[in-house]
Amino acid sequence: MARNDVIAWVESPLQLVGAAEWAAAHRTTVPVAGRLTPQMSATADELLARGARFRDLEPYMGVPFALLARHGHWLVGDGFSGQFRLAASVLRPHRVTFLDDGAHAVPFADALLGRRAYARPGVAERGLTTRLAPLAHETVLRLAVARRADFFTAFELGPERADALRDRGFSIRRHRFDWTRATAPPAPELGERIVLGSALPVDGRMALADYLAWVTDAAAPGAALYLPHRREPRDQLAAVAAIPGITVRAADLPVELVLAGATAAVDIRTLPSSTTTTLPIVLEGTASTVRVAAPASAVREAAS
Repeated sequence: MARNDVIAWVESPLQLVGAAEWAAAHRTTVPVAGRLTPQMSATADELLARGARFRDLEPYMGVPFALLARHGHWLVGDGFSGQFRLAASVLRPHRVTFLDDGAHAVPFADALLGRRAYARPGVAERGLTTRLAPLAHETVLRLAVARRADFFTAFELGPERADALRDRGFSIRRHRFDWTRATAPPAPELGERIVLGSALPVDGRMALADYLAWVTDAAAPGAALYLPHRREPRDQLAAVAAIPGITVRAADLPVELVLAGATAAVDIRTLPSSTTTTLPIVLEGTASTVRVAAPASAVREAAS
């Protein structure tokens, strides 16, 4: 294992964008181990077309043990992942940098600080994943003590939390999607209002009828462009498309990439998600608004 040789190990399109931002910020070309999904492939192609500093993109299913074993510095998208817990416990990386995995940056920081369980919010864990949590936690804390554990994030962790992490040895660097914005082509015609799709009904955290009522309210009055979430099933999209005034535009890319080239103001409606943090940064300077107009039940579930 080369102690300082870096590899990005990512499982979602947003994590892949984070890896591109890290590579640009550090002026380093990074090999990538990416989960094999259609959305990941489309995002990788788009990032490469924009000049991302990637090389040797390796699709995988499961844990890419051979690749990880050859690299000492891991850029990790999901610190809560059971696969990360297993790999970290067995291979013991020399350095680890945590990228953003949706809105889990703050809960993950709190888990590392011992303020909450080392477990993904809202998920009942069991089996090997639970047993590996203390081992992975200890591995990360030891790296922090040695000044070899970092956060590279678009999320505001808060001064008190950030200070507590630094006291433990973590370094924290925030980014503002600088590379994503600088390399974005002009955005397609978006209209004045955008409704962002959600996987809450897919995950059983919101009734489909309640979700469709929210979309109807978010789109009114007038026309709205609907950008689906990558995990929305066909039946949900068909129901959304039947709502008057809604135009569904399928995209296999993260919404941050789709909207980064926007120059005119847009009114964006969304349920609680990481986009309430990422999109104001991506759309900075356009006078756009991001409105969370969620039913109380969805707010409770999304925050759990």
